[in-house]
Amino acid sequence: MPERLPAPVVDSHTHLDACGAVTAADVAELADRAAAAGVTRMVTVADDLDAARWAAEASTWDERVWAAVAIHPTRTKDFGEAEQSEIERLARQDRVVAVGETGLDYYWDYSPPDAQQEAFRWHIDLAKRVGKPLMIHDRDAHEDVLRILDEEGAPETVVFHCFSGDEDIARRCVDAGYVLSFAGTVTFRNARALQAAARLVPSGQFLVETDAPFLTPHPFRGRPNEPYCTAYTVAFLADLRSEGLEQVCSAVSETAERVFRLPSVTAG
Repeated sequence: MPERLPAPVVDSHTHLDACGAVTAADVAELADRAAAAGVTRMVTVADDLDAARWAAEASTWDERVWAAVAIHPTRTKDFGEAEQSEIERLARQDRVVAVGETGLDYYWDYSPPDAQQEAFRWHIDLAKRVGKPLMIHDRDAHEDVLRILDEEGAPETVVFHCFSGDEDIARRCVDAGYVLSFAGTVTFRNARALQAAARLVPSGQFLVETDAPFLTPHPFRGRPNEPYCTAYTVAFLADLRSEGLEQVCSAVSETAERVFRLPSVTAG
């Protein structure tokens, strides 16, 4: 376990079901372990319809957990009216705080680009209709993601989950008012371009996440990830940005509270 952070933070993107959680007790165990490291709240994210239903329900089991629902771009090959209707129903629930993860993934060849783009446009519209932030998955698709956001008109709040761009993409996102969320990948030794991007993002426009059980931070890369590991990435970012650890913790929590409209624990 990492040393407890000096101020509470939010894991803005995790997959508690993929971490092995099934029951309310499982969720509480993961949340307790995270809280011991100072990670006191988390957003569990869906990537298919079953996961969306589970995430929405799990967010009602523990006050430290919220949910985001969407169909992952790699699963959009058969994305039709039935799936859209169910995702919209879930997205309107109180403890579902974002529409995501949606976007484009050109790394895997599970869904054709046309199907991904059509589903992405639908999710953009949904986020605007329900008045909740859009949580974007962008893998090897930076230009198309930014183009479609421009064409459709971005929702009021856009979060780039597990941001993977370089300084140029980061500047364009920051200038557009988007929020960049950094996962354990920013701690990897070969992530120089990503680290340069993380240095330039202003306080108030970045979040921290685990994307657990994937992308465990260095030096534990390759081992199973959990929300408590957010603490490692927060500490790394504080060193990388030459900022105080408590300052970064507070900035991350304040941004998460604003983006996801969470009850404030940082005011004052």
